[in-house]
Amino acid sequence: MNARAHPPDRTAPRAWLADDLRRDASWIRVLSPAAVTGIEQALAHARAAGKHWFAMTAADFPMGEAARTEVRDAFDATQRDFGMCLLRGFPVDRWSADEARLALWGMGLHLGVARPQNRMSEVMNDVRDAGADYKVKGGRGYNTNAGLDFHIDSGDVVALLCLRQARSGGDSLVTSSIAVRDEVARRRPDLLKVLQQPFHFSHQEAGDPAKPPFYRCPIFGGDDEPFACRLNRKNVTAAHRDFAEVPPPTPQQIEALDLLDELLPDPRFAYSMVLQAGDLQILNNYVNVHSRTAFEDFEDPALRRHLLRLWLSLPQSQRLPAGWLEFYGDIRAGTVRGGNRGSRITPEFVAYEARQARALGMSLG
Repeated sequence: MNARAHPPDRTAPRAWLADDLRRDASWIRVLSPAAVTGIEQALAHARAAGKHWFAMTAADFPMGEAARTEVRDAFDATQRDFGMCLLRGFPVDRWSADEARLALWGMGLHLGVARPQNRMSEVMNDVRDAGADYKVKGGRGYNTNAGLDFHIDSGDVVALLCLRQARSGGDSLVTSSIAVRDEVARRRPDLLKVLQQPFHFSHQEAGDPAKPPFYRCPIFGGDDEPFACRLNRKNVTAAHRDFAEVPPPTPQQIEALDLLDELLPDPRFAYSMVLQAGDLQILNNYVNVHSRTAFEDFEDPALRRHLLRLWLSLPQSQRLPAGWLEFYGDIRAGTVRGGNRGSRITPEFVAYEARQARALGMSLG
């Protein structure tokens, strides 16, 4: 199942059911030996150079034609077909955690512009249990062992590189938001209209501190707009709970969210997978919703579940519906957008962001 070079397919992603992913494994790919060699040579080059991440360009991670083609092809695949790709075979057993971080960052320099992810404005997160709480004010799921609500992340794509699995649990769940939208339209077209109107979301204290701590965005794009989904019920609940100026949800909004809570984990829609060490899961956030089951970890810290998370804006990304402007800042196709800007944006990050946008021909709002 090694990737083969081909021109990017501009066909939009489609709805899928869990059985579709079981029957058609084209979304699963394995790095070729030549690509692995290229990535490891690029990693050695980047380590020797010792540049700060924000000072690096794609030339500082020269991974060779095979690796560039296979990695780019995997990210291209998220913009068509199932809107996702699982790229296997990264030699993480030979890498330290810092080397894995540098490898993922270096690959990202060839692909898009990284987005900050939290109140600390970090551009790569360690997804592992740090003893935090999930459903509290400002709580996030990536640093807990909790099962997560179905949600989307705040970039065109989310890339998760698995370094180690948990002792048990921690299964990744992915559902096509297009398929769920279609089911809502079939069962409750009245609630589809509700979901196409703005909901209030909390930034969970991770947004730009100079801006309001909440924003409005529909959950589904309108009938005459490009399809996109923006969903995180925990953040909707937090907006109504934490901010007096946010009006309470309407009964229709609660009913619509309850219907999504019923459909998203339904085994007919939700595909469950166990990410193995060396797997890179790449999801298009606008057409897929994801979750994770709770997990139990090893006592030995060296064995505990550990993934790396990178959010990217891609030059080949889609146009977004008008209602997405308040959060994303730019809804044109192929622009730098999204992320949780946080409170520690540095001049070095701003320079990196502008340089990457120019290199990739992307607009920077």
